[in-house]
Amino acid sequence: MATRIVFGCGYLGRRVALRWRAAGDRVVAVTRSDPTARQFVEQGLEPLVADVTKPETLRGLPQAETLLYAVGYDRSGGPSIQEVYATGLANVLAAAAPSTERVVYISTTGVYGDADGEWIDETTPPAPSRDGGRASLAAEEILGTSPFASRGVSLRLAGIYGPDRLPYLAQLQAGEPIAAPSTGWLNLIHVDDAATTVLAAADQAAPPPIVCVSDGQPPLRSDYYAEVARLIGAAPPTFTDPTADSPRAARAAASKRVRSDLLARGLGVSLRYPSYREGLAAILGPA
Repeated sequence: MATRIVFGCGYLGRRVALRWRAAGDRVVAVTRSDPTARQFVEQGLEPLVADVTKPETLRGLPQAETLLYAVGYDRSGGPSIQEVYATGLANVLAAAAPSTERVVYISTTGVYGDADGEWIDETTPPAPSRDGGRASLAAEEILGTSPFASRGVSLRLAGIYGPDRLPYLAQLQAGEPIAAPSTGWLNLIHVDDAATTVLAAADQAAPPPIVCVSDGQPPLRSDYYAEVARLIGAAPPTFTDPTADSPRAARAAASKRVRSDLLARGLGVSLRYPSYREGLAAILGPA
């Protein structure tokens, strides 16, 4: 039985934690919230109440074979995204047992910024244009220069979608316009395939230090939402420009297509949902 520590049991992290638990592993799930800790107990996880931005709360972390850092950013207030992603990871690595065999950091393809619609991969120099990408790249660099560098993997995830995570679904159902450009590429990964990738990165003997996690089949935004509309029996989507200073506008401006060759070659991952069409059909059902 392996021991796994999960920082960030959100949409992705909790799926990974429950899959490890189903395999018979001991899973320590870290949260800042006492109510969430009680939920973890009900799911067979071992809760640990701590805050990655407060090093004093991280003292005495249990020894573990695997440490997963999948902490998301809460924009409602508190520490900055740099403090949560980069400083938070530094605090956790400083507190982690030296015997930790693998550290998996959940990064983002946002570290690349805009590529004018061209194909990119792990060899493409990062050039983040948004705060989230800059903070994620800083966290990658912290892991890469830490005592865990040779045991660390940074997974640069494309946009995660899955059950209960389909943007603009309510607008499509209501026939309302989508506040996003109709053009531009969407790089996607189904949450179940993302979880499979984390498990592979944790257990492979010599994984690559950086892996782009995408299905490698990016659709145009208009095609993706047309398929969602078709599956739910809604009218074809219409689009309206978002406000210029909105995060949606900033994301849409960073156009790129992410290759996923290393996902299969370097981690041995075979995707259950090799494109958005299979993934959406599984979520919404056949038309």
